Amino acid sequence: MGLRTPQQYIDSIRDDRTVFYRGEQVADVTTHPIIKKAVHHAALDLEMTEDPEYRDLAVVKEGGDGYSRYFKIPASTDDLLKRSQLIEAATALGKTLVVLVKEIGTDALFALHRVSRQVDQKYETDYLRRVQAFYKHCRDNDLALSVAQTDVKGDRSAGPQNQPHPDYYTRIVERRADGIVVRGAKIHTSCTTNVNELIVLPTRAMSEADKDYALAFAIPVNTPGVKLVASPYGGSPKSEFDAPLSADRKMMETITIFDDVFVPWDRVFMAGEHDFAAAIALGFVEYHRFTAVSYKLPLVDALIGSALLMADMNGIAKAAHVRDKMIWLISYAETLRALTEMAAIRGTGDADGIFAPDALTTNMAKYHFAHHYHEALQHVQDIAGGMLVTGPGVEDFANPETGDLLRKYLGGRAGIDGEVRTRAMNMVSDLTTGDFGGYHAVLAIHAEGSLEAEKLMISRAYDSRRTLAYAKKLAGIQE
Repeated sequence: MGLRTPQQYIDSIRDDRTVFYRGEQVADVTTHPIIKKAVHHAALDLEMTEDPEYRDLAVVKEGGDGYSRYFKIPASTDDLLKRSQLIEAATALGKTLVVLVKEIGTDALFALHRVSRQVDQKYETDYLRRVQAFYKHCRDNDLALSVAQTDVKGDRSAGPQNQPHPDYYTRIVERRADGIVVRGAKIHTSCTTNVNELIVLPTRAMSEADKDYALAFAIPVNTPGVKLVASPYGGSPKSEFDAPLSADRKMMETITIFDDVFVPWDRVFMAGEHDFAAAIALGFVEYHRFTAVSYKLPLVDALIGSALLMADMNGIAKAAHVRDKMIWLISYAETLRALTEMAAIRGTGDADGIFAPDALTTNMAKYHFAHHYHEALQHVQDIAGGMLVTGPGVEDFANPETGDLLRKYLGGRAGIDGEVRTRAMNMVSDLTTGDFGGYHAVLAIHAEGSLEAEKLMISRAYDSRRTLAYAKKLAGIQE
């Protein structure tokens, strides 16, 4: 076994998985008119391993043909930097849309490696061996993975035990000699329609009373009882002229329902050890927010490039207010890049030498990106102009009655005709105003944790003792 081809990946997801889209069950996700775009997008990961330009970055050579770098368990800060560079490169090829069929799953696998040993030491369980076996299965077969973490939650002011019904958090409903039976639902599960395996993690800290909700496991997506209800958001057919970024790119999001799903013990990584639920949840987030800020880099680069392009076409590149907006956008983007790189450089290893990015710097990067994202959109839209949402369609340029008139009247500076300028506008509109732009904007706030969650982690991760001691020293206060 080893690296798969794009076609082998596509063939592997033609199975009996249960997927619903707009109320109808999907017979084949690889041929469905909307979901097949997500399949094509995910195949980028396999294409990069075959491309000489990216192969050295995308593939780790450790015997045989090697394996996907995403599966490289970080053993140094250099491993973290290369992982970030691969995520950035893949997202850039994906026209600002992250691929995510390897990134998110390996984020979970790294966290499970780090935490399961601690659980084994306290409870004499066998979780680390199971995690290692599953990891090797995924790595050696070059599998695509997704992660289901966020429970539907119900009443957000109440914990798992105090909900209107007991299944608002995914839970164990039966323990058998050969495994467990789980019931519940997870939301915001990315890529689930078009991966091979699904990793399920706890979403929060759990009390002893919540122990049936403290579970982690992995199953094939086509396991009986797993029902995927795919979100139709952004699923309307688009032309490449109108939506040059998203016409052929898609990431599917699902509500993932576990309708009394059986999980064999070898695929169970936590089953009631409630005091480690938070450690697994936060361990995953520690890696996944680093993934997040890495895949945001092409997006902020695209915002700068869009602003530069439209300023030039509109003939306002030398205007003082445009210069000020460009300086702001460049500072915004390059601060994010510097923090992302520093999160890797500051990374540290655990007792087993598994490195994780620095939690403080990672959360600072994510908070910086999310907190200022909508202001960045404002600057780009201001420079571009109102035709982002009022321009003509491709059919109007093809019509002999209107085409030449539109090319004349919608032009910009000398040398830029109306069709060229409209194409540029449509790209910026796709990025900032339409459903693809809206998807990015909501992800900026909610994906990989909310602004409040990031602020909380910054507060927790910052060691205030050094600066407090320094202030006392300056004030002449003796300890």
